[in-house]
Amino acid sequence: MGTRRISTWAGASAALCLSAGVAGCDREASQAPAPTQALPQTIARAVLFGDPARSAGQLSPRGDRVAFLAPRDGVLNLWVLSVDAMDQARPLTDERSNGGVRQFLWARDNSTLVYSVDVDGNETWRLFAVDAAGETPSRALTPAGARAEILGMSDEEPGTIVVSLTERGRVWPDVVKIDLASATRTLVLRNPGGFTRFAVDGNNQVRLGVRSRDDGGAEIAVLSPNGRWRTVSEIPFEDALSSQLIALDPDGASFLMFDSAGRDRTALVRVDIATGAKTVLGESERADVVDLWLDPTTGAPEAFATEYLRREWRALDPEAQADLAFLDEQLDADFHVVSRSADDARWIVVEAGPTTSPRSYLYDRVDRAGRRFSLLFRHRPDLETAPLQPMAPVEIAARDGLTLVSYVTLPIGADENGDARPERPAPLVIAPMSAPWTRSSFGFDALHQWLANRGYAVMSVNTRGSSGFGKAFLNAGNGEWGGRMQEDLLDAAQWAVASGVAEADRIAIVGSGFGGYAALAGMTFAPETYRCGASFGGFANLFTRVDAAPPAERAALYARVGDPRSAEGRQVLRERSPLFNAARIRNPMLLAMGGRDMQASRSELDLIAQAIRPRRNGLTYMVFPNEGRSLLSIENRLSYFAVLEHFLGDCLGGRVEPVGAALEGAEIEVFDGAVNVPGLSAFARRLPGPQAPEPALRIYAPGEGPDDVAPPDEPISTAP
Repeated sequence: MGTRRISTWAGASAALCLSAGVAGCDREASQAPAPTQALPQTIARAVLFGDPARSAGQLSPRGDRVAFLAPRDGVLNLWVLSVDAMDQARPLTDERSNGGVRQFLWARDNSTLVYSVDVDGNETWRLFAVDAAGETPSRALTPAGARAEILGMSDEEPGTIVVSLTERGRVWPDVVKIDLASATRTLVLRNPGGFTRFAVDGNNQVRLGVRSRDDGGAEIAVLSPNGRWRTVSEIPFEDALSSQLIALDPDGASFLMFDSAGRDRTALVRVDIATGAKTVLGESERADVVDLWLDPTTGAPEAFATEYLRREWRALDPEAQADLAFLDEQLDADFHVVSRSADDARWIVVEAGPTTSPRSYLYDRVDRAGRRFSLLFRHRPDLETAPLQPMAPVEIAARDGLTLVSYVTLPIGADENGDARPERPAPLVIAPMSAPWTRSSFGFDALHQWLANRGYAVMSVNTRGSSGFGKAFLNAGNGEWGGRMQEDLLDAAQWAVASGVAEADRIAIVGSGFGGYAALAGMTFAPETYRCGASFGGFANLFTRVDAAPPAERAALYARVGDPRSAEGRQVLRERSPLFNAARIRNPMLLAMGGRDMQASRSELDLIAQAIRPRRNGLTYMVFPNEGRSLLSIENRLSYFAVLEHFLGDCLGGRVEPVGAALEGAEIEVFDGAVNVPGLSAFARRLPGPQAPEPALRIYAPGEGPDDVAPPDEPISTAP
């Protein structure tokens, strides 16, 4: 139930960051077990993975208008409607590329919207402004290539915003003020070095900063009137991922933060700026505090959330308790509050659950005795009558005793008695999370619903290193990329087999980003477990991943992934990098990535493909040249899932929706496996360079030499 509104942005979910795969035919595979009853019609890929019809509703400060995202000529753009004329929405922007608009907010003047576009697909957001009246065109607020983050807005200067801005070539962000009408930028504070984030007060004055430390920790410092910084709170390395500055209190004498110092579970605390004294406002013995409601008029904390198996909210005052109780009565599924007017009279509330597709509601709180609650819009109307499957939280014991909170969705018709176990084992897809040090959660999940609809059980596993379960569990992942984190996935797969959820010989692993690395590592180091695997944007070489990180993140990555500055660290990075062990991959593999991805290396993925190709084990290799970390283009996104569906159909025997028009308008280069999917041959390309590495070739990882290499039976490999 419920949510805070700490984050400034409203926006669409990540465009991909899910998974990958390829091969197949437009049929139901003969290997699939005969169902006990007729299966419902397939849920179309476009319904699950296309852009929502409407989403991300945000109230204007006065609460008289709602801005939201919706497609315009097939691309997400910004729209607005009046609360008094809900059927008269009109578009404000006409972005044509890079997935359109993904994030936005209202300025305090009640007439300007600030939005961002991910110009190169690598989350380098460029800011733009547009008038809600729609009478003038959009205007750029920040330069191309600069990374911008909005820090604050002020009622004293409603026509301005304050942002942190890292222009191309600079390491640390400066603080600038931007006039929304003229786009004029004024320097507020030049970063003295080491500061990764700032916080401003209600008058847009910089008061606090978060400064990184050489050991991977951080410290929160206050800016004194004399221009000097004074440390208020230290965040040791072990607390760096579980502690977070939230906001200044309105009186400027204290600030709120999530804090794990001196405890295992993160608590909501208030820190006195003068003394550094901390007061705990909310905590839980079982899980971290992960979310918060802040009163938009006073800035006071009203309720906080913790999350173990599911998110739970606790009120900090009677009025918040009344709101939670009212919303619980109105809604059947979990909900979160996404927007509140400046006077707190109106809210937008989103309801969603495993079997409830997302819906936005308008909650009118002006008359406490007669609260009004009405449907604003359905995000994906075509899912309203779709056969969505329930999700079951489970606790799995890892081999060393840690508890892995996981989520399982079963195929349609597989659980006849409703005990969250199938009547007979099903093919299983393991879906690692796409970003490290985050977590998988209970709720509506398009990937789960898609795979379950096609006849697969699907499991998301919170391996060690996941957030929300205390800092001991989070830090248990340090140095365990490709190690015990990978073993946790294997333990979950073994649990699924032992529990009758999965067939032992039909398990796939599918992921993107960090999950793509986990899929690559699984196929490399545990081919006996995974029948096939798919990786989108996976890190092939951990040397590249840690060395490419910004300076502010590098020390932490050395400690959490591996340190290439020592011989022991280089050994760990080499042993756990799929690139250096690619010849071990012997089962069908889908490799895919965005050509503009700044974290995964195209040349290294080429080498993995070259190592796999001679084995003729069912390789599909594809690149989306104009995409980055995520597939922002809807055409590219739908084409990818069409290929993945065919790949899994061939490997595990599930249902396959025909390709249809899924490849139309896509920009793809397919170097292997194009013949496996109808229509994909039109995108076939020849991979430049040799088709396989020369047997005598040996290229070394950083710090290695001819006398310090992998044994002769290890695969030929490279590093930049």
